[in-house]
Amino acid sequence: MSSRLSSGTNRRSNLSGAPEKDLVWELKSGSAAAFGEIYDRYWKILLAIAFNRLADRQASEEAVQEVFLSLWARREDVLIESLPAYLATAVKFTVFRQLLNEKRRKNLLEQNYHPHKEQFEETKIYGKFLEEYIQGIVEKLPEKCRLVFKYSREEGMTLPEIAKEMNISVKTAEAHLTKALKTLRGSLKRSGLFIWIFF
Repeated sequence: MSSRLSSGTNRRSNLSGAPEKDLVWELKSGSAAAFGEIYDRYWKILLAIAFNRLADRQASEEAVQEVFLSLWARREDVLIESLPAYLATAVKFTVFRQLLNEKRRKNLLEQNYHPHKEQFEETKIYGKFLEEYIQGIVEKLPEKCRLVFKYSREEGMTLPEIAKEMNISVKTAEAHLTKALKTLRGSLKRSGLFIWIFF
């Protein structure tokens, strides 16, 4: 028994400085040691993110716990390109779900339950979350790519107008926009965002 514990401890210590990519690979292979290392490495950061939204220690801990439980349960199927980004996205959405559930509970207690209103609130909360997440991705795009996307989506400019504003060809503007949209779609897919929404 003690030799097993020692073996597990040694393996855990060997992963303490492991690159993120190796941790993800080990996790997908079912390594409890890798999962423990991920937990130790990121739980404080995730707790801070949750607490910043909830301002409640217990609720924040529950949100973080839910994230890690789901990560372990779906370890074989989840697609993770950036572990910190994936976990941050997961905890933010978990927090939004908690806030929505709390609002539902209050509506029921007040006997003021309106299904259509609740559906609207859920859509609004999801929209806010998605907008914030996308904005984070956009800010990491290359400068010209980011500008083209913002001119197109935030200011409603056409490609010829963008090309004129930035002194580039229409074809170049179109290429930047295509790259931005492709990056967004890929990031949303890899983050597991939609799995979290419907899980």
